[in-house]
Amino acid sequence: MEATINEVNTVAREIEITASADELKPHFEKKYNEYRPKVDIKGFRKGKAPLDIVIKLYGEMIEHDSLQEVATEFYKQAIQEKTLEPIGEPTLLDMDYKRGEKLTFKIRYDVRPEISLKKYKGVKVTRPIHLVTDNDVEEEILRLRRMNAVLSEIDAVTNEEHVVTCDMQELDEQGMPIIGKRTEDARFYLADEKLEEPFKDALRAAEKGGEYSVQFEHDHGDHKHTVHTRLSAKKIEKVELPEVDNAFVAKITNEKVSDVVAFRSDLRRDLETYWKTKSDRAAVNALTAELLKLHEFEVPESLVRAVMESLLKDVADQQPKKELPEDFNYEAFTKENAEYAQAQAKWALLREELMKKEQIVVVDDDLVALAEREAPKINIEKERLLEYYKTSDQVRDRLAGEKLLDALMASAKVEEVEDTKLSSGKEG
Repeated sequence: MEATINEVNTVAREIEITASADELKPHFEKKYNEYRPKVDIKGFRKGKAPLDIVIKLYGEMIEHDSLQEVATEFYKQAIQEKTLEPIGEPTLLDMDYKRGEKLTFKIRYDVRPEISLKKYKGVKVTRPIHLVTDNDVEEEILRLRRMNAVLSEIDAVTNEEHVVTCDMQELDEQGMPIIGKRTEDARFYLADEKLEEPFKDALRAAEKGGEYSVQFEHDHGDHKHTVHTRLSAKKIEKVELPEVDNAFVAKITNEKVSDVVAFRSDLRRDLETYWKTKSDRAAVNALTAELLKLHEFEVPESLVRAVMESLLKDVADQQPKKELPEDFNYEAFTKENAEYAQAQAKWALLREELMKKEQIVVVDDDLVALAEREAPKINIEKERLLEYYKTSDQVRDRLAGEKLLDALMASAKVEEVEDTKLSSGKEG
């Protein structure tokens, strides 16, 4: 076997491998024997035809069908012989097979970049702080009331505490219906802060059976488009919010709290915990962003692809059939997430270097502490959970990452700044 390696760039290599007919022979013979039991040749019982007849009739097909697998075996052999250290998934670029003579193919693979660590301690980081107010508490109570509201069907809207169910028909510039642009049973909650004002304005005095026109310029930031639609009100429901009393509190807390004053106190504490977690996450994100700016190096394409594939899988997992829709726009998704995938792949490499430098290791005590924290939350015995943690590389990697970030944050120069716009809204 001959193998020649060429440098494409600092993180990519191309290897050209040539295998002679004699070197290919044992690989093909293995494939002939694997295929033989499947062959049904007239005059012989299925799978019992002589091997030379199988080769004569099907040998060329068997060889061509197995070329990619054979190439992979030679590539693995080259990795061992030349002590290569590829990362990510390799890509087969070219293959040329001359039967009875040789197989030549090229594979592109990525290698780990050389990362020279800069001064990564004492990085300046801003931590946005959100101080929980009485208004925050009231807004959360309102959200809980809306979740537990009772809907009653009526004939007309009298205030914003109404849900209007409409059929929506998109219109062209001349006001004519656009075929295929009709949505049935769209629900509009008029008190929803996220509902665009033109829809609220059109439906503030809506009546069951009425038709209402909505037209406005929608600004998406990077582009604008005209919204022109006709709403046909099919159903109107009045939203009756429950009173905030002891009965309401007992219901939404499953009897854990039955006093309004105590509930408000607990709710404030929960909100403070929520915002602290969000603040900590924002500080960590700011820290990693600064570290990525400090360290310039090329990121292997295979790692970026792996992140993108993971993102696509996450989207697919959210679908009813755990698969992407037929009309899924891969190009738009890839473009939208390209920068994020690049940053995630880069951070994964930089994190490994920082772990080595900081000598971050996960010991049994770390796993025990994690099991003690998590067991009550997921209702699993601590010892049983601990046994799983001890065998999980994923859990160890997560803990190692957390220990690294704790160490980096402890050395960072953190400036706390009050920020009432830390988030666009409370997460689910």
